[in-house]
Amino acid sequence: SIFAVAAVSASLGAAVPAASAGSAMADTTVTATRSFPKTTAAKRDFLAEHTSTDVESNADWGGIESLDVPQTESQAEKDRKAQEQAEAEARAQAQAAQAQAQTQAETQTASRSSERADISSVPTAPASATGQALADYALQFQGYPYVSGGNTPSGWDCSGFVQWVFAQFGVSLPHYSGAQMSVGTAVGSIAEAAPGDIIVNTQHAAIYIGNGMVINALNPAQGTQVTSLAVFSGGYAIRRVL
Repeated sequence: SIFAVAAVSASLGAAVPAASAGSAMADTTVTATRSFPKTTAAKRDFLAEHTSTDVESNADWGGIESLDVPQTESQAEKDRKAQEQAEAEARAQAQAAQAQAQTQAETQTASRSSERADISSVPTAPASATGQALADYALQFQGYPYVSGGNTPSGWDCSGFVQWVFAQFGVSLPHYSGAQMSVGTAVGSIAEAAPGDIIVNTQHAAIYIGNGMVINALNPAQGTQVTSLAVFSGGYAIRRVL
């Protein structure tokens, strides 16, 4: 009957236990295991697997094998080259200085030779011993050298020049400007001065040539030349000998 079937089904359901949630999760879990061989030797070349000793002959390296890498100089090489350059420049400067010194020496030798030639042809004083003749004669010595203490055409100082020129006219003068201030006779002013008079003070001596001008030996740089009376610092005396 219907009631008998229902009773049998109920008894069967009671006999089968219900599965718990934990059991269902346990049945779906996956477990994996792996074993590794035992190693007894120590590994010494840690980079072995990164090192390649085989190169393919037709490998394309993108042109890196033919790069032209410029070579740079070390600091020692730079220092050596700088020293060599400095030494070369020093040698060049020494050679230039030597050449210049030789040129100057040759020029001075030629100048002395010229001076000696000029001195050997010193003009002879005229027979007429007048002041104008003496002034004209003195003018022939423009450009002759100045030598301190000298009294010849090879070199004279201011008073030595005056002394030598007057000696060519038979007049003996002292070789000192201060002493020449007392020779001959005094002339009152420059307005009364005549060519051939001596213009002199304790510092300088010259021969008057007229128009406020004198010929005198100045210094080593300027030699003997014509100047104005402004060459005298302070006052001066005017002495007439001829």
